[in-house]
Amino acid sequence: MNRFSRTRTKLFLNARSISALLALSSLAPMVVNAADSVPAEHHEEKSQANQQISVTKISPAYWQVTFHNPPFNIFGPESIPQFEKVVAAIETDPQLKVVVFQSDVPGYFLTHYNFVPPLSASTSLPNGPSRLHPIPDMLSRISRSHVVSIAKLRGRVTGVGSELSLASDMRFAARENLQISQWEVGSAFVPGGGPMARLPRLIGRGRAMEVLLSADNFDGDTAEKYGYVNRAMPDAQLDAFVDKLARRIASFDGDTLADVKQAVNYATLPPDSELSAGWDLFIRSVQRPEAQYRINALMKRGLQTDPEVERNLNQYTEEVGKH
Repeated sequence: MNRFSRTRTKLFLNARSISALLALSSLAPMVVNAADSVPAEHHEEKSQANQQISVTKISPAYWQVTFHNPPFNIFGPESIPQFEKVVAAIETDPQLKVVVFQSDVPGYFLTHYNFVPPLSASTSLPNGPSRLHPIPDMLSRISRSHVVSIAKLRGRVTGVGSELSLASDMRFAARENLQISQWEVGSAFVPGGGPMARLPRLIGRGRAMEVLLSADNFDGDTAEKYGYVNRAMPDAQLDAFVDKLARRIASFDGDTLADVKQAVNYATLPPDSELSAGWDLFIRSVQRPEAQYRINALMKRGLQTDPEVERNLNQYTEEVGKH
């Protein structure tokens, strides 16, 4: 029996202690069928009710991927099969040129990992085509795809949400309501989706250290100043700006777009080995007693159930650290 197998009953939360939370927190993994052929303009794929991810094909060259897992857009092992379908469709569609990642859950783009399932629900998943765990695998594939990716950010963007935005080619945010962060250090574990590899290349070593080690929120003005996002603008202007940019890119020659992106990737993307190292650190760190204590303490205060806790993770992680 390996180390993980010995500890799986106590990881994240004890199964008995979370039985009441499961009814509130878990969602059936309804898979979006994003690999279908491109239909008529403005067709939206909806395979089943309560699916977490949908794809709107504005045109063959321009798609919008929308996250819908209310109330907080939490991402977990139940989300991975759905997102894998989307990523596979993005990287294999020869007509697609640009994709926009967005949310229709008010106040939340995409947030942290789901702490209700045991860690085995994640570690037992087979590696992806890059031989990485599915989360860093999918993020790496988005970055290396021929398709230009844009993250449109509103509200809380943390954990997997921040990591997806960093894996995207561009990030645009609503200035007055952005709360972007890597919150994990505040709960005594290491981020798993590659921000240690991506942030220093994007914003520099010192600012990357500040983002990662403070585990604090960054507002729209600061995120723009640091280069964490390309631009922050008034919320009322965000949709039109991103849509206009996406349509403009979609009108250009796909081979040229892919060539330019590949050349930029050579100069800026971390090797997959760095992403793999970050995931391994995450798996080790969440099993440490201090991480177990802090995650359990946050869950008791209302993580994943209380909007006050989800909106103010930076405050609550500081509070549970004073034990």
